[in-house]
Amino acid sequence: SIGNPWFFNQVKEYIKTRTHIEKPTLSQRIMTAKRHLEMAVSWKGEKLGVLETRRHYSNYFRGIHNFRPYRTKLVTTNSLQSLFDVFKEIELNKQEFEEAIF
Repeated sequence: SIGNPWFFNQVKEYIKTRTHIEKPTLSQRIMTAKRHLEMAVSWKGEKLGVLETRRHYSNYFRGIHNFRPYRTKLVTTNSLQSLFDVFKEIELNKQEFEEAIF
């Protein structure tokens, strides 16, 4: 489930209906990463929250082609506002990404 917090809902849905849920969209991944960041900052403060969530971004956005420049920004950015700016930039440019199977 590391980097794929949608896994549990996917399993529940499959057990319940024997159908697969669609993989998360880029927008859903962004929303999840932002929520994770907000919760970490709320709990541990900006500096530690930002640092501790960095390692999760590579996994949240795994399987998305042409994503490397944004992944690099996400894992090297040091401030909350800068991370939100990167998330906004990703959302605005999401048509340039070709998502692979997660």
